[in-house]
Amino acid sequence: MVKVEQILRSRPVRGAKTKRMLLGLALMGLTLVSLSGFSEAASAQSLISMRGTDRIQVVGRAGPTQAWVSFCQHQPRECHIDLLQPTRIALTPGIWAALTQVNERVNSSILAVTDQDHWGVLDRWDYPDDGLGDCEDIQLLKRKLLVQAGLPHRALRMTAVIDDQGQGHAVLMVLTDQGDFILDNKRNAILPWRRTGYTFIKREGSSGEAWVALGDQAAPTVTANR
Repeated sequence: MVKVEQILRSRPVRGAKTKRMLLGLALMGLTLVSLSGFSEAASAQSLISMRGTDRIQVVGRAGPTQAWVSFCQHQPRECHIDLLQPTRIALTPGIWAALTQVNERVNSSILAVTDQDHWGVLDRWDYPDDGLGDCEDIQLLKRKLLVQAGLPHRALRMTAVIDDQGQGHAVLMVLTDQGDFILDNKRNAILPWRRTGYTFIKREGSSGEAWVALGDQAAPTVTANR
């Protein structure tokens, strides 16, 4: 894996807000490899408390939203499944620290706004290159950074849920050998899926472009809010 500072320096940027956001991430010393002993120890302690979670049950196939289909047309690499990649990540202390740091730094760097306020449309999936985005945009940036740092794309799945306010919401599900964990822009803590308080509807599949259903409730027509 490579350092996130190197990734951020190499990413194409559009606009002063994005440049400031990426510079802020780099200056805060976000790395996925050269973690200090303190970070390793802290991560290990946090990881111990998270062990014993379970894997969410897949109950069938599901269709993605139209906004995801449109995103895939513009960003086909985001939707491609490499069957040679592992479906699950070995959750080491270093990987846990990387997930935690990326989650926190991106959450603090992107201003959450709805697609209606941002783009004047009900639902749009895109990278938050101008420093603004709603939940799915924020999770896409987290995944992009983690993938560029060496984590398998196949184990990082975009997921549609109903949040604790009864609204459609998008999170990033990390499939690990210790269970399924959630990166969320509403909190910095990475939680096992059962501890989020959300109703899980569907997520990207691991074997093809089709999404998979995670429950028997109807999916919302709009998958995301702030």
